Amino acid sequence: MNNGLQLKADWAPAGDQPAAIEGLVEGLEDGLAHQVLLGVTGSGKTYTMANVAMQANRPMLIMAPNKTLAAQLYGEMKEFFPDNAVEYFVSYYDYYQPEAYVPSSDTFIEKDSSMNEHIEQMRLSATKALIERRDTIVVASVSAIYGLGDPQAYFAMVLHLDEGESISQRDIIKRLTELQYTRNDMTLERGTYRVRGEIIDVFPAEAEDEAVRIELFDDEVERLSYFDPLTGTVSHKVPRLTIYPKTHYVTPRNRILDAMDAIKEEMRERVKYFESQNKLIEAQRIEQRTMFDLEMINEIGFCSGIENYSRYLSGREPGAPPPCLLDYLPDDAVMVLDESHVTVPQIGGMYKGDRARKQTLVEYGFRLPSALDNRPLKFEEFERVAPQMIYVSATPGPYELKHTDNTVEQVVRPTGLVDPEIEVRPAETQVDDLLSEIQTVIVKQQRVLVTTLTKRMAEDLTEYLHEAGVSVRYLHSDIDTVERSEIIRDLRLGEFDVLVGINLLREGLDIPEVALVGVLDADKEGFLRAERSLIQTMGRAARNVEGRAILYADQITGSMRKAIDETERRRAKQIAFNEEHGITPRTIQKAVADVMRHGYEDYSAVKEKKKVAEVGVDYAKMSASQLAKEIDKLEKQMFKHAENLEFEEAGKIRDQISKVREHALEVPAKAG
Repeated sequence: MNNGLQLKADWAPAGDQPAAIEGLVEGLEDGLAHQVLLGVTGSGKTYTMANVAMQANRPMLIMAPNKTLAAQLYGEMKEFFPDNAVEYFVSYYDYYQPEAYVPSSDTFIEKDSSMNEHIEQMRLSATKALIERRDTIVVASVSAIYGLGDPQAYFAMVLHLDEGESISQRDIIKRLTELQYTRNDMTLERGTYRVRGEIIDVFPAEAEDEAVRIELFDDEVERLSYFDPLTGTVSHKVPRLTIYPKTHYVTPRNRILDAMDAIKEEMRERVKYFESQNKLIEAQRIEQRTMFDLEMINEIGFCSGIENYSRYLSGREPGAPPPCLLDYLPDDAVMVLDESHVTVPQIGGMYKGDRARKQTLVEYGFRLPSALDNRPLKFEEFERVAPQMIYVSATPGPYELKHTDNTVEQVVRPTGLVDPEIEVRPAETQVDDLLSEIQTVIVKQQRVLVTTLTKRMAEDLTEYLHEAGVSVRYLHSDIDTVERSEIIRDLRLGEFDVLVGINLLREGLDIPEVALVGVLDADKEGFLRAERSLIQTMGRAARNVEGRAILYADQITGSMRKAIDETERRRAKQIAFNEEHGITPRTIQKAVADVMRHGYEDYSAVKEKKKVAEVGVDYAKMSASQLAKEIDKLEKQMFKHAENLEFEEAGKIRDQISKVREHALEVPAKAG
């Protein structure tokens, strides 16, 4: 068992970081429920949070607003805490089309999904770490507030084994079956077991490359050990071990039987209701669908869409909040909401969107009313179960500012970089003026970001700049995450010089090469020209020592004035700090790898990597479903080599699978 979180970094906290770390840790020790870390772009907020985690030495859940940012944070935290349990918990769907019904066209859309088995393994690993270890940091997306199997049922189903314990082989196999493991004596894969004489080999569902060997002698556990499932090499022996269920939705048999009775009762009531309303089709539909599900549950303990019966399986009252990842957290855990100005509203909006879709399914007899209890948490439920929270953002939202007990500022950057200089210029000549400014920036081999208000204007501006000889690309909402990351990478590599978009607020656009941000029509009030949005947009130039922002406007709006004043305040504080400590600002040096990777290769290494990738398969350009198929294909090859005792070849393919999985982590599912 590890003694605690051990941060590994080659540098000490600097700038505002020491005061921010001390303030947040004191707040946690004083029991403050809500704290805000107001940290500007480039000030090292992730490093600050890593230091807070180490000093508080308590389990931590970091929640990010999307999978892209979650993958970045996971990579960074893994580097900071290589000897601790840094886990990843996001939606395990590469593709997800929820069950839905469109009454106007009488169209029923079946649930369709593609599950990423590697991410499912990481989710199981995350809950296991929370149960077994204190030195755990879980990086999650907002899927953490969605329904998960009941922790009490999950804990009740684990299989504990001790050396010398009396238990028959038959009983162990029976327990493994209850945990939803399947027997496969030919190939040992994740979530399966095999029996050879008095030896039972189990590949735990949450393990990545380590299996368990149980050796029996006359109904007694003689030896327990961990081994490599590919080579069969035993890594170490243990006096005791625990095997966890294959899924979070595992349920004891007696509870399943009770649940089935309750589901039948609800179905009868629903059929009676539809018949009283003369809705005979709906009555027949709900009866047939429910009876089919019950038959499946009775036979194999599972059915497609079993989560719709989660209220009965977890034994909760109607309307009660569903169990979720937050229920697995220890009482003294700390929760960090990264980019809280996005994450908080996202958590608040999830319940209603989910409810509207399911309500229609219930009304038309596709689901029982209890299916409405398979849902994300309502915001007030989230507030009730959330532990002590730290909101991290450069522009905290109204909720955070209203509820915070302690606001800690981190506006001084250790690099000495100052917030960009801001100019306001007339909107009348904005396009021509912007073109001339772009030319001066390109000459210095720097990059430009331009934000417009409408899609049409972004397209027209891109075309105009292109005709003027500018190398330009347009970033719009139809571009998927993989292509988006490639565009950002190519901008950094100098494949083009100017990126035009409508909303350049999304994460992953912290590009040190950007020396100019142009905001067209800055005086048109609205979400994209609000104070927070303007601060975030202008901050995109804050990683370059020559960073500037030009706001094109015919008048200075209230939002513009507040954004300019706040930026000037931060500039003044940074300049004073630089003078006091004799710091000369320097542009951030950041590796030009795939933007969502956490490498530190230099430019030449990246170019070399690109050449190598072009020779073989370029995984960075694959979609989530293509990556899933590639992993499946490689796994089959790996197991084939293992069966033929070609362990060296199998090992090479396993290394290749690890690389593909790295890319798979970087590709958020379309459904989030």
